[in-house]
Amino acid sequence: MQQKKKGEKFMKKKKRKLPDFNKMSYEEEATWWDTHDLGDYWGEFKDVDIVFDLKKPRDETLIVRLQKDIKDKLELVARNRGINMSTLARMWLLEKLRESQAK
Repeated sequence: MQQKKKGEKFMKKKKRKLPDFNKMSYEEEATWWDTHDLGDYWGEFKDVDIVFDLKKPRDETLIVRLQKDIKDKLELVARNRGINMSTLARMWLLEKLRESQAK
C-alpha cells in the first residue's frame, strides 16, 4: 500500500470556475466577491490590452427622453454587457445608421 507524504492532501488545489455573473444581480455578485479570493480564480482571467484616448473630444450631446420601463430595460441590457447605458444607446444608434445606409 502506497503511503502519502505528509501534507500531500493539502498541496493539491481544486481548479475553480468563476460563476456566470450575467445571471446575478450586482448585489449577488458583490456578495460573491466579498466571500471569495480572486487568487483562487487567477487562471480564469485573460490578459487584455486597454487603450485610453483622453484627448478624444465629445462633439455633440443629444438628450433623449424615454419612458421609465424602456430606460430600465436599456439599463439591464447594458449592465449585462458590462457597459453603461449611454454607450449601449450610442452603439445601437450607430448600428441602425449603418444598416440604413447599406440599404
